[in-house]
Amino acid sequence: MFPKPHLRCYVAVPPSTPDHVSFLLLHGYPSSYDWRHQIAGLQEAGYGVIAPDLLGYGDTDKPRDLKAYRNKTMSTHIVEILDREGIDKVVLVGHDWGVSLASRLATYHRSRFYGLVAIAVAYIEPGTIWDIDAICETTKSIIGYETFGYWKWHNTDEAAQDCNNHPASVFTLLYPHDPSIWKSDFAPTDKAAEFVRSGRINPLPSWFPLDEYTIHDRIFAKGGYAGPLSWYKAAIAGVNAEDEAAIPKEDGLCPVPSFFVAAKEDYVCRADLQREVEAGHWVQLEQPEVVNRLLVEFAEEVGGK
Repeated sequence: MFPKPHLRCYVAVPPSTPDHVSFLLLHGYPSSYDWRHQIAGLQEAGYGVIAPDLLGYGDTDKPRDLKAYRNKTMSTHIVEILDREGIDKVVLVGHDWGVSLASRLATYHRSRFYGLVAIAVAYIEPGTIWDIDAICETTKSIIGYETFGYWKWHNTDEAAQDCNNHPASVFTLLYPHDPSIWKSDFAPTDKAAEFVRSGRINPLPSWFPLDEYTIHDRIFAKGGYAGPLSWYKAAIAGVNAEDEAAIPKEDGLCPVPSFFVAAKEDYVCRADLQREVEAGHWVQLEQPEVVNRLLVEFAEEVGGK
């Protein structure tokens, strides 16, 4: 942890095998707890792991000022963690919103990373404009349904309280037993809000046991949803626009070796594919052995071991 302001909480496990590299795991919405299988699996394989609660999550600070969620600022926070742990270079891994931050970390601090693994969401170029209406219109015309309509609800002041009032509904919508539910009940405009506010509950997926759900529920009972949803609000508000306008065009592509792990049954984050895995958006939870193997293979390729 760091002293305030911007208290940061993270897990740090050094490599147990000589010459093995460390992985920096950046989670997305809603929790760093989604890395539990990777922390254990990589540790057992002799690798080091750094897994922070990103800003707004868990035991890390949850500022209300959206400017605090600038990728450039948060990138500095992450590099300070590496410095504190005495780690010069890591394999960078992001999932969901973690890919957004990982993308800019690679831009601003490329010398600190052997490479970047993006899971479920592909590398995001600087200067991306999050025009949600335009994105929804485009995806509906191409694949038949809106993919980012739920962002509009996440961008409201009511969304956090809705989620706090109906945590079981949020959980079973985010981690569905049937990934295709996202096409009807999550992605389109107003559907996620309707689902949560109604208190609907779906069955848990087989890969998310009840005891792990209980831990997840305890994490959010303590911290709430206002912090995590600030990432959506900050992106829509364009807090990164000025910083990213200053990035030279030639630095727009990923500046380090990269690998994209695509979730074949993810009905929100669809993209051109590098490696398909039979799973929904939560590929690291549903297929942990596959993801861990791909991470180790990539580390061996870019980091030596």
